[in-house]
Amino acid sequence: MPNNSMTTIKIVNHSHHPLPQYETPLSAGMDLRACLPEGPLTIAPLQRTLVKTGLFMELPEGHEAQIRPRSGLALKHGITVLNSPGTIDADYRGEICVLLVNLSNDPFTINDGDRIAQMVIATHCRATLQPADTLGETSRGSGGFGHTGM
Repeated sequence: MPNNSMTTIKIVNHSHHPLPQYETPLSAGMDLRACLPEGPLTIAPLQRTLVKTGLFMELPEGHEAQIRPRSGLALKHGITVLNSPGTIDADYRGEICVLLVNLSNDPFTINDGDRIAQMVIATHCRATLQPADTLGETSRGSGGFGHTGM
């Protein structure tokens, strides 16, 4: 069953680019654009850099914004979001910036207005942690990384 609920988010745009938007009717993420009024930015191989977007927002309580890589940039150029997914909390009011890294062997240039990442708005819950001496049994148990094979 699709979730057709919409959340309204206040956003301030200090860039000269359009607001992020969903590119297709079923997209989960909105593309974020680089705000580089001083000119292009080149990321050397294995270099990381913080790229400004010129956007500031006010998320409602119980929501977060997740910053994720764009699959095309990752596949074609080795450009990804270093702390993926990056989390923007509801009480953050600073500029949205994207931490990019170049994992390729070639320099990559970002121009003003280039789409550099995706932003997914998600709800979340907060938990109370309860100290315990034991945990319930499951068929998986402590099986972790790669425990089910290839």
